[in-house]
Amino acid sequence: MTNILNGKKAVIFDLDGTLVDSMWMWKSIDIEFLGRYGHKCPPDLQRVIEGMGFSETAVYFKERFGLPLTVEEIKEIWEAMSIDKYRYEVPPKKGAREFLAYVRDRGIACGIATSNGRKMVDAVMESLQIKPYFQTVVTACEVKAGKPEPDIYWKAAADLEAEPGECLVFEDVPAGILAGKRAGMTVCAVEDAFSRHLEQEKRELADYFISDYFEIMGGGRL
Repeated sequence: MTNILNGKKAVIFDLDGTLVDSMWMWKSIDIEFLGRYGHKCPPDLQRVIEGMGFSETAVYFKERFGLPLTVEEIKEIWEAMSIDKYRYEVPPKKGAREFLAYVRDRGIACGIATSNGRKMVDAVMESLQIKPYFQTVVTACEVKAGKPEPDIYWKAAADLEAEPGECLVFEDVPAGILAGKRAGMTVCAVEDAFSRHLEQEKRELADYFISDYFEIMGGGRL
C-alpha cells in the first residue's frame, strides 16, 4: 500500500464520508427537513441523490416532494442546518489529518472535489484547521455535471496542474469512484459506515480500498 503515491503529483479528496465522518449527518438533515413539510424520508433517497451537486439535489427535492420553496431557499435551509454540525460534531476520518501532512511532506498537491456547497466546505476546513493543506477546492456547482461524470475531477486536476494519470482520488461511494475512474485517475475507496452495504461494489470499482488512512502510511501513527 505504501507505493500508492508513486508517480502521483496530486491527491484529490471527496469530502463527506471520505475526508470527514459526516454521512450520518446528511441523512439526519434529510429526515428533519422533509418532516417539516409532511414527508417521510424514502429508503431509496440517499442512493438516488448520490453524487449529485448541491444545486442538483435541491432541484430534485423540490420536484420530487413538491416543496413550496425555491431552489435557493432549500439550499439556504440546508446550509443553516449543516454548518453548526460541521463545525462542532463532524470529526475527520481516522488518520486523515496525519495523511494530509504525510502527502504535504512529499511535495504532493492536494485538492477537494465535493458535491457540497462552498460554505459547508469552508466550515469543515476552518473547524478542523486543515485549510492550509489544500491548493484547490472544487464544488459540483462549478462544473457542468456532477458525479458520476468526471468533470469535477478534471477541473481539480487542472487547478493542481496535474494530468489525470498523475492524480490519486479518495472516494466513499460508487458514484464518486466512477467519476474518478472516468476522469482517468487512480481511485482509492474509503470505508464508511454509511456505505458499508456497498463495500463489495466499491471494491470492484476502485483500484484500492482502505479502512483508514493509517494503512497507507504503514499502519502506524506518524
